[in-house]
Amino acid sequence: MTALKQYEKLEAPGLWRESLATQRREVYVSFGDTSLVIRNQAEEPLAHWSLPAVQRLNPGQEPAVYSPNADANETLEIDDSTMIEAIEKVRSAIEKRRPHPGRLRLVILASIVAVIAALGVFWLPGALERHTVRVVPFETRQQIGEQVLTHITRLTGKACSNPLGDRALTSLTTRLLANPRGRVLVLADGITKSASLPGGIILLNKVLVEDHEQPEVAAGYIVLEQLRSSAVDPLSRLLKHAGGVATFRLLTTGSIDDAALRAFAQYVLTAPSEMPSDSMLLARFKSARFSSSPLAFEIDISGETTLPLIEADPFGNQSYTPLLSDANWVSLQGICGS
Repeated sequence: MTALKQYEKLEAPGLWRESLATQRREVYVSFGDTSLVIRNQAEEPLAHWSLPAVQRLNPGQEPAVYSPNADANETLEIDDSTMIEAIEKVRSAIEKRRPHPGRLRLVILASIVAVIAALGVFWLPGALERHTVRVVPFETRQQIGEQVLTHITRLTGKACSNPLGDRALTSLTTRLLANPRGRVLVLADGITKSASLPGGIILLNKVLVEDHEQPEVAAGYIVLEQLRSSAVDPLSRLLKHAGGVATFRLLTTGSIDDAALRAFAQYVLTAPSEMPSDSMLLARFKSARFSSSPLAFEIDISGETTLPLIEADPFGNQSYTPLLSDANWVSLQGICGS
């Protein structure tokens, strides 16, 4: 977007509040391709706000107070006049480019709502979602996952890639992924640790390969995401986030509105993830034939909250076939290099 180019390196301090029940925090605000990126003092991403959806809550007043959308309780307070001016110019430019839906779109939306209401067998949103998840083929899941990934990389930058690093990552994923059509990608920024997308796509933050001496930590997060996807299908998470209209559209047309995919991509980057049970993790590490202790210490350096993964490590005192050769591990550690 042209309006963003002059501000792409602009950064300013601000006060961010995640909800009405939390205290304000000092943060740094900068521009992504199509978003405001909010980071803490350790440069870790806390939130990505879609610029087209950003609302100013106190027009004409300073410090300016913004919200990610009209209904959110999350707020961001900025008193830097340069950043305020930049945000307002970008919002103005976006508004001018925004299509204004006409009567036809309203008629179409009304028709969709009427059809949904008529389908009594799927009256409950949960039933519609579960049925849709069951019948959507893997090829469609892959397509949806790739579309979500496209939106994510617009916020985070492209996935890391170079020939040697790609070959090493393929070697690691071939050993760990039960589904040969799944894949793992490494992102340089924008994701806390790991995430899963429909179609068997697993995302890892580059720190999981760059900041550790062995591949067990990165492999452990791949195992984590496999178990999370088994417990809650990533497509189900997407449909819960997108709502009933998007679910019905996927069921009837095989596609999801791009706006819903974009919103889910922003959600994935900061959404909390459930920790699988210790017994499930230990069983998976045993079947994958590598140690669980490195993951346990990465999650909690003291080991207190992950003690079962350390004490019951299936390979704590046993040797096992290395996940990668030393050369391949060095190559994977450099996958985000120039």
